Amino acid sequence: MQILESIGLALQAIWSNKLRSLMTVLGNIVAVTSIVAVVSLIQGMNAMVSNAIVSEASADAFTIQRFGIMRSDDDRERQQRNPLVTIAEADAIRRFSPAIGSVMAQAQQRASVFYHQQVLDTVEIQGVTSEYLNFATFNAERGRMMSAIEVDRNRPVALLGTDVAARLFGEVNPLDKIIQIRGTHFRVVGVSAKKGGIFGNSLDAFVVIPLGVHEKLFGARQSLALLIKPSTPTLLPVAMDDATAALRVKRHLKAREVDNFGIFTSDTLLDLYHQATNGIFAVLVGVVALSLVVGGIVIMNIMLMVVTERTREIGLRKALGARRRDIMWQVLTESVTLSTFGGLAGIFVGSLIGQAISSLTPLPARLEPWSVVLGIGITSIVGLVFGLYPASRAAALDPIEALRRE
Repeated sequence: MQILESIGLALQAIWSNKLRSLMTVLGNIVAVTSIVAVVSLIQGMNAMVSNAIVSEASADAFTIQRFGIMRSDDDRERQQRNPLVTIAEADAIRRFSPAIGSVMAQAQQRASVFYHQQVLDTVEIQGVTSEYLNFATFNAERGRMMSAIEVDRNRPVALLGTDVAARLFGEVNPLDKIIQIRGTHFRVVGVSAKKGGIFGNSLDAFVVIPLGVHEKLFGARQSLALLIKPSTPTLLPVAMDDATAALRVKRHLKAREVDNFGIFTSDTLLDLYHQATNGIFAVLVGVVALSLVVGGIVIMNIMLMVVTERTREIGLRKALGARRRDIMWQVLTESVTLSTFGGLAGIFVGSLIGQAISSLTPLPARLEPWSVVLGIGITSIVGLVFGLYPASRAAALDPIEALRRE
């Protein structure tokens, strides 16, 4: 008997027992649905976090902050003694090395923003120095950026995030309108391009003002974040080393003393995110994958029952000349086809669930082609592995004994 004929007989047997075939692969459908939905959400969150980090921390720049990475309570306790990052330290870093191109000082606080009767609470108010113009994370989709002269002379001007502009002004053009923050009036000169959000939190709910004005509103005794860009992107490692050396010299740290500040790149933040989530995601996928084993066991039991039901049929076929290989191919083809069908159905349902979660919640979902291939491949392997024993049992039947059975 030819292999294609065995495949045809297997497909015919599956079609003639539709309900049993569906119940057989139900475990695979549930398992693959869960895997595809989980992987889609994981990939969507990874993409969302990566985009958010890149939009907030430029790939060709790095940031110096008061606190670094805290991996233990001892780190937390030690870093509480770190001194504030100051504008004088920004100047020291700027003068230290030609590898350092731009150094922007930035402060952040939250406050209410007023426009006539409209009020937005807990808006992020960012104070920046004039070097902010050199960083791609700041832009103006409408209007213009604050000029270097306006920032250096502490003019009461502001650049709005898109959410702030939309919620305060609605359909009204916000340019040249006057907003109020802590009793101080600011003229809106521009609206930033939309950045999006992360886990339901908007990245566009901010107002950018000159750092000098920011310090008048919130006090000068606050730690700054220093955004530093090398003179050329290839000098990023050199600029990081030079900035570290400049700050250590400014703070009179001895050679054996650890840095009392934190230094971050976009890659550093992404690594922290992956370290925090990879273990959780692996456990989720591992737990869901266990159901594939259960689905495989169900398929094996059903196929053993099928072999028992077809004992006389198998005996007759062997008596008519069917070889062991033909019998094994028929049973294996039925097992693999059943399992693969469950995988295809699971991929379809899982993608629908992922899209539904994405549309109804802040969690994003993204179906990757490799996850589709993985789902089909895994279910095919499950069908093959768990179909081998029933297939070998069927192939080993003695045709005379098989024909005697009722």
